[in-house]
Amino acid sequence: MNDAPWVLYGAPGSGSDAVVMALRACGLRHRLVLAATWEPGEGLDALRRINPLGQVPTLQLPDGTVLSESAAILIHLGLQFPAAGLLPADPGRRAQTLRGLVFIAANCYPAVSISDYPERWTTATSVSAQAKVRAAARAQLHRAWDIFAEQFSALLDEEPPGALAMLAVVVSRWSGTRAHLKRTRPAMHQALTALAEHPRLQLP
Repeated sequence: MNDAPWVLYGAPGSGSDAVVMALRACGLRHRLVLAATWEPGEGLDALRRINPLGQVPTLQLPDGTVLSESAAILIHLGLQFPAAGLLPADPGRRAQTLRGLVFIAANCYPAVSISDYPERWTTATSVSAQAKVRAAARAQLHRAWDIFAEQFSALLDEEPPGALAMLAVVVSRWSGTRAHLKRTRPAMHQALTALAEHPRLQLP
């Protein structure tokens, strides 16, 4: 067990859940600072001092280095602690796993943000117009997950589950994704459901 202080800024139910899984897999003691843009307070103020965007998760390393972006944090931990098995040892599978992590970060996260806060992404002020933005974002999000299922589902069978499984399990909980996949990609839905019950992916 590494006793160095790692500080994670996040909130239950957010992307920080995947980082908590990864830190535990690496055997790293960490301190969680409750911080989220939707919960003003001391934690958010402290987060914005090191990450002006107020993004969660944000991870402060023992040497003071600040890491944001879920995929970047998971990749860093996977490279620094290879014995934890966050990234595959096989170069080909590792390359595709990195691609999968960035795919979620680049395609799913933004669509979730637009779906959750459509008023930030349009100058229209009417409820109906913002509802259309939300609907379009969700459609794009669900299409991205359909593509993810086709391109990356074979990478989720790592034992023990690695970084890609951690991020997929967490992000797929949002914006109706699981319900969509149950209809369109039942095998993917089943895989995510099983992974969510894996001991390595449980949260304290």
